[in-house]
Amino acid sequence: MFLVVPDPAHGLVAAPQSFLDITPGTEEALTAQGFTWNGEIEAYTRQTDHSPAAVERTAGPLRELGHYVFSSYTPLPTR
Repeated sequence: MFLVVPDPAHGLVAAPQSFLDITPGTEEALTAQGFTWNGEIEAYTRQTDHSPAAVERTAGPLRELGHYVFSSYTPLPTR
């Protein structure tokens, strides 16, 4: 399972529920889209716009790989 959300501090975030969700195909799909692993937050991140289209371009391939994906188009405000 993945959470795909825009984040003001990290850009677009694709966060796996656990390391079991990170398969070679998943890692390949995300890195092909320009994501890199951020160990600090344990998620893939990419600086990009926060548009619904950017979220769906990330969530769609993850769903095609068989992952359940929760997504949001609205970045959460920072405190």
